[in-house]
Amino acid sequence: MNKHNELQLYLASGSPRRHELLTQLGYRFEVLKLDVPEQREEGEKPQDYVCRLARDKATAGVAAAPTALPVLGADTIVVLGDRVLEKPSDLLDAKDMLEALSGKVHQVMTAVALATPERCDVRLVTTNVAFRKLDEAEIEAYWRTGEPCDKAGAYAIQGIAGKFVSRIEGSYSAVVGLPLLETDLLIKHHLEQSR
Repeated sequence: MNKHNELQLYLASGSPRRHELLTQLGYRFEVLKLDVPEQREEGEKPQDYVCRLARDKATAGVAAAPTALPVLGADTIVVLGDRVLEKPSDLLDAKDMLEALSGKVHQVMTAVALATPERCDVRLVTTNVAFRKLDEAEIEAYWRTGEPCDKAGAYAIQGIAGKFVSRIEGSYSAVVGLPLLETDLLIKHHLEQSR
């Protein structure tokens, strides 16, 4: 049996965190690294934006995949009120985000999409995350660790920033980048349908 026959799906993400979480679920997959634009459209609601990005990644993966297997795409955004906090461009941007999150509850929205040439199914998971009060010195010290640079909302819950979180309501794995329960159900449903 060759490697491609053993594969169950492709992951349209270069994120090491998503790779690790999907590995936890026990599926056999290969990573597709794609360049999908991540630009919010004017007036687009945060939940619509994150679902569209996950769908765009999965469907772009279907077009790029070397074999006809389903492609899993995902995207995570941090939302505070009406504001979507993307990856910070520099220290000032990160400080602005972390100061905004300080002492407040925000939402982390993760959408996961599973696409084939025929269809694309999307699930959205929203988790409430509460931050304790942060002071300027610890925000600057956190920036110097390098951890916030490529993270939505300028923090990684699974890293050093875990100490900023006073409580969470919802899926921890979704905040990290891939909701394990919903992803597993999505893949299982597809594999059962395709038998």
